[in-house]
Amino acid sequence: MAENIMNYETVTLNEEKATLDIIDQTQLPNHVEILSLADIKDIWDAIYLLKVRGAPAIGVAAAIGLYVVAKDIDADSYDAFYAEFKKAKDYLASARPTAVNLFWALDRMENVVLMNKDKAVSDLKQLLHDEAIAIKEEDIWVCRSIGEYGLSLIKDGDGILTHCNAGQLATAKYGTALAPIHLGVEKGYKFKVFTDETRPLLQGARLSAFELYSHGIDTTVICDNMASQVMKNGWVQAVFVGCDRVAANGDACNKIGTSGVAILAKYYGIPFYVCAPTSTIDMETKQGEDIPIEERPAKEVTDMWYTKRMAPEGVNVYNPAFDFADNELITAIITEYGIARPPYKQSLKEIFERKANAHK
Repeated sequence: MAENIMNYETVTLNEEKATLDIIDQTQLPNHVEILSLADIKDIWDAIYLLKVRGAPAIGVAAAIGLYVVAKDIDADSYDAFYAEFKKAKDYLASARPTAVNLFWALDRMENVVLMNKDKAVSDLKQLLHDEAIAIKEEDIWVCRSIGEYGLSLIKDGDGILTHCNAGQLATAKYGTALAPIHLGVEKGYKFKVFTDETRPLLQGARLSAFELYSHGIDTTVICDNMASQVMKNGWVQAVFVGCDRVAANGDACNKIGTSGVAILAKYYGIPFYVCAPTSTIDMETKQGEDIPIEERPAKEVTDMWYTKRMAPEGVNVYNPAFDFADNELITAIITEYGIARPPYKQSLKEIFERKANAHK
């Protein structure tokens, strides 16, 4: 049995050292290494280099990281403090372009500063500390709530396919797409989970499989191009995926390969569920085509994981990090405030109305 990664915190504030502590996910599954980060360049690198990854975890890490940096800003006046704070916030925002949680969390932190212009700098730093902790605690509640809603859609013994990693390693706890599975296990359910390896970075093989297997869950890794056969065999009763941004029309952007899985699920009549915190739903983005898609280095395809290069020198490489599943392929979008179903332009608005009412 693998080491139970569920016993570790994916991202946290180390109060004693005043650092952002993360699991270095580039070392998994072979080595569990905790990084303690205080320098803004190291925090930026951790986000860009996928040492911390998954939209919710990126948001939490950015919030804590921004506090860690802001804590050491040497300024006597509000204006001087805000100038340095804004510079740090904008720099961290440049680390990844697609995951809306990054900008959402950083904007929340900035709003704390903007709404408290009359406060002393020392008080601003304490308020930023409290907001960062609140963002993390909210993520734990959000993920558990998504898990409970998702669990209502499946039954004991079901086969579930997932793509990439949207588990605890992508969030503060439980995960989004894997939360129904983890919560089901707590209730004694037994699932058979198929994890797409998720080329080229292998988040399914390295992370989801590690997380699920270490939690005692029946887990089978498959190459991405095996999903059709597994579905055809009748082994999959539901697909659960996370996402990095949902557009207002329900188009859901997630790790590259997700759209193909959605198309296959539609063909085989298998429910395709997107698990999305409301912080990942961008009502300002009308459709999937409007979402910026990050393109990553060619070496992730040609060199990574190999002792020798596995493609001809000089050959062209296209390496988009994400694609999006068209809303017509999505059975439902599971949020912490309920389950949205087509038509999504209406149901997602209702989700946000429910959220607004809950916070009155």
